[in-house]
Amino acid sequence: MRKTDIRAADIPLALVLLTRLPLPHLSAETFKRQSAAVWAFPLAGVTVALPATIAASLALTLGLPPLVAAGLALAMQILLTGAMHEDGLADTADGLWGGFEQARRLEIMKDSQIGTYGVLALILGLGLRWVAMAALLETAGPWPLLALAMLSRAAMPVLMYALPHARADGLSRCVGRPRALPVLLGGVLALGQALPFIALSQLLAVAVIMALVTAGLGALSRAKIGGQTGDILGATQQLCELTGLLVLLAL
Repeated sequence: MRKTDIRAADIPLALVLLTRLPLPHLSAETFKRQSAAVWAFPLAGVTVALPATIAASLALTLGLPPLVAAGLALAMQILLTGAMHEDGLADTADGLWGGFEQARRLEIMKDSQIGTYGVLALILGLGLRWVAMAALLETAGPWPLLALAMLSRAAMPVLMYALPHARADGLSRCVGRPRALPVLLGGVLALGQALPFIALSQLLAVAVIMALVTAGLGALSRAKIGGQTGDILGATQQLCELTGLLVLLAL
């Protein structure tokens, strides 16, 4: 069987990799398809974002301020993902700026303790997402959040394909390096499914900016640590979602 074929089991596998949802046990054979299942990452994104969007919508319907609705949406997303992407952002900030050589940077990123750069990245990242999300809820409603969740997770497989593994272990190494077709399918799926929630001109602008952010972080990761890790992928999702929020607000 070709490694690039699509299977229904790829969807729960993507949910296992990117969420903390209670899911049925998957077979060992299914787990061998981790790199082929990256096309379903956008579906994992919408699975996380839909409850968050509903929570924000209910909060707004009840008359709560957009800032409160945005906080509830963020809390729901963090709960459903186990804060894995936020953790990746913090570790990336600590590692890329906390060491002076590749081995030390990777060591810092693997350390469970958080440093100054990581704390600042979390404060700024979460704070900007919160404020930007609140502004977007007030001007455009909650449903564009679904588009951003899908698009930001479609960016992660791009770096998995484009960059080598920076270390010999870890989550990214366990998942493997995907082929081009699943990565492309994930991007097409995210773009197609995002279109009902944001206008075409907005979608194109968000996609271009997210591509630039992904390329920039990829170039930085290659220069600093020689490739990508699971932390780099998590940081990619966070930065893409944040810049997507800012682009929609600017438009």
